[in-house]
Amino acid sequence: MAYSRRGFIGDSAKVAALGAMGPLALEAARPLAATQPIVSGIQIGADSFVDEGTEKVLDILEEKGAVNTLYLSTFTYDRGITGRPGPGKDYPGHGVEESDKSYFHGGNYATPHAQFYTKTAIKGGELKAPDLGSLDILAEVLPRAKKRGMKVICSIQDGFSYPADLGFVPAMAEIDLEGRKSGALCFFQPDVREFWKSVAVDLCSSYPIDGVMLFNERNGPLLNAVGASHAQGIDAAKVTCFCPYHERAARAHGIDFERAKEGYRRLNAFVQRSLSGQRPSDGYYVEFERLLLHYPEIMAYNQLFDTGKHQILKDVYTAVKAIRPGLEVGFHIEHTNSFNPLYRATRDYAELATMADFLKVVVYNNCGGERYVSFINNVCQTVYRDVPPGELMKMNNHLLNYANEAPIEELAAAGLSADYVLRETQRAKAGVMGKCKILPGIDINIPTGGKSRKASPDDTYAATFSAFKGGADGVILSRKYTEMRLENLAAAGRAIRDAGKLG
Repeated sequence: MAYSRRGFIGDSAKVAALGAMGPLALEAARPLAATQPIVSGIQIGADSFVDEGTEKVLDILEEKGAVNTLYLSTFTYDRGITGRPGPGKDYPGHGVEESDKSYFHGGNYATPHAQFYTKTAIKGGELKAPDLGSLDILAEVLPRAKKRGMKVICSIQDGFSYPADLGFVPAMAEIDLEGRKSGALCFFQPDVREFWKSVAVDLCSSYPIDGVMLFNERNGPLLNAVGASHAQGIDAAKVTCFCPYHERAARAHGIDFERAKEGYRRLNAFVQRSLSGQRPSDGYYVEFERLLLHYPEIMAYNQLFDTGKHQILKDVYTAVKAIRPGLEVGFHIEHTNSFNPLYRATRDYAELATMADFLKVVVYNNCGGERYVSFINNVCQTVYRDVPPGELMKMNNHLLNYANEAPIEELAAAGLSADYVLRETQRAKAGVMGKCKILPGIDINIPTGGKSRKASPDDTYAATFSAFKGGADGVILSRKYTEMRLENLAAAGRAIRDAGKLG
């Protein structure tokens, strides 16, 4: 029987007291369990345990989904990996069928410990998520999961924007091409870099968790400027970051900051003309290439963005391993990596494998159809405006090693195929060369538009099984449990068992 939110939070106070005693008290609840041969994971937020009851949810995950690892959304301000289904979205038939819009805020759903934040101006205490009162979701879930032999990995997400009530954001925000502050935090701001390390060290030191997974889906300025993603409008004047910390980093890497800034201004002018249909005499693509030749700083500055992003990943990996070498560190590799050749070129799996124990590679096939279409339509407004979208998709399919996917006019409704899941898994496995695990993210009821494909049990089974056929070391059922229909969760569980990976 599920608790009410108030009852759950009240009853959890006793378990939270156990967490307050520190990691040794929680460790006492951990049984000696056999190591699972593969990772069968699921992304899940604190709200699910509050709304449905911890033991009930864990029963469902084990029995239907064959789950042995929780990717618990512990630090996030984004609805993508926590919260109930967003306002206006479908409810899946379990949980509370009511929006959380009135109280959703986000933050740290565990308990921040001040001693881990002394080297950054961002203090842990102000980050405690107010959504569930004083509830510490790790103190609530950890001992119960451990009794079942389940691992718990804490998901930590850097987002595109932060709530207005967080006082530190303006001083650490990125600066766009026009000098305006954005909602995201600058990678080269020393306090920000130290902060992400502090969050991970706090969680790994204060609780007997099994590791952390970092989410950061922010793209560099070049890709943002030309609309080379599925989830953005196109406004090249808003690209980031041009703050003093980025200027200092540019100089340290031998990049002329003023030339980079001028290059992006010229790129913005090109984008604006493209959006209004003002065709250059040599065509859109040639004009774009000419810009890159005249301003090599454009590409160099885009690579600088990635350098800052990857430095934070390296910082977290090193700091976590210093606590306990057996702790796992992994990264979420965003969907853009799947269908954007330019983005692929900036994400070398071999390099990423040197700073991670696992990579969660997004291979969301149901929502992938409409996302791929959106990406093609975006770049056909700028760099590839001379190319009909359907023709560009055909060429792109060849570049990406996709086969037998639906044409552009049908793809949103058809979704991407199980073969797509297999090929992307194989590509990632080949790229890391055995240096880290590949855990494909499987799409289970990720929201799509009204005319786009919806997940079914047969499709979920096929996608999950195809990941294992592609050599996956496990899977992570995604985006979040509150969106998943239980019949689709059960189909994923059958595929995991049928793949012969779980004993």
